[in-house]
Amino acid sequence: MKRRPYTILIFGCLMCGTEFQPVVPAAAQVSRDDDVSEPGGVRHEARTLQAVERGLAWLAAQQAEDGSFGGLSHYGRHVGITGLAGLAYLSHGDTPGRGQYGGAVDGCIDFIVKNASESGLLAAETSHGPMYGHGFATLFLAEVYGMTNRTDVRETLRRAVRLIATTQNTEGGWRYQPVRDDADVSVTVCQLMALRAARNVGIHVEKSVIDKGIQYIQNSQNPDGGFRYMSTSGTSAFARSAAGVAALQYAGVYDGDAVTRGLEYCMRFVPPNEQSVGHYYYGHYYASQAVFLAGDAYWGRWWPAVRDEFVGKQAEEGHWRGQAGQEYGTAMALIILQMPDHLLPIFQK
Repeated sequence: MKRRPYTILIFGCLMCGTEFQPVVPAAAQVSRDDDVSEPGGVRHEARTLQAVERGLAWLAAQQAEDGSFGGLSHYGRHVGITGLAGLAYLSHGDTPGRGQYGGAVDGCIDFIVKNASESGLLAAETSHGPMYGHGFATLFLAEVYGMTNRTDVRETLRRAVRLIATTQNTEGGWRYQPVRDDADVSVTVCQLMALRAARNVGIHVEKSVIDKGIQYIQNSQNPDGGFRYMSTSGTSAFARSAAGVAALQYAGVYDGDAVTRGLEYCMRFVPPNEQSVGHYYYGHYYASQAVFLAGDAYWGRWWPAVRDEFVGKQAEEGHWRGQAGQEYGTAMALIILQMPDHLLPIFQK
């Protein structure tokens, strides 16, 4: 099914655990039809469009009455998974109240806003470190900020950003809890992405907060080009390395030794590969962004391989299974497969 293109202006720019990676042959049986033109002149294989449409429909069917996603996972209703689902629909061209899934976008906004505390923390039913979910939910609110006249979105976003800024630790990073304690690369990248998006839509963010966060990321790079989990010591790994490179690029660092070495490290994981890839969907979410921003020399190798792998992993019902559940895996896969459409500013320089 060819989706209806929408011309939109979007202002502004995971979960931990070992990812379960099922190999599902059903989606791979979709025929390779002629390419189909999409928004912005992008051309997708028909089977990719079919995978996206099936995934979006499956995801919409899982949305709870309160607008939340995550109920199928052990995390329960989750602002982070809800934010990612919302980003998947924005990537399709749907906006609040407009488009095939405009109602789903509205539901995501409603749930996140209703689960904002006076401190600014965005969290619902989760015992896992809430700053992951807070970062993704804040990013989503920043993306929809310019598409809605809702005053509660601005106030919720403003408080959420203030919480991030005031909980940055002395190293420049963040960890699972909203306190100035230790930090790790993965959580830090989530907060930096949210701050950059918020700053782009006019929410006040001190430049020094972002600069300190980027310095923390740079201090966490290993000689092999990859990034360690914490700044003090540790080995490189795919997911956090991809996140580290993306964070540098969104801070305006597109060139230089750190980015080049980081990209080369990530390119070791072009599918298919024999290496064990932990945090599979989280890693590919950031790696695809980093490689996309790096230009054709990298993207030309990365995109066909990742596209084919993700289309091949889709279950017959339309979902993908990530470590944090089917809704999480599906939202991540949909964001990645729609990346060439340029409908989210986080995929633009």
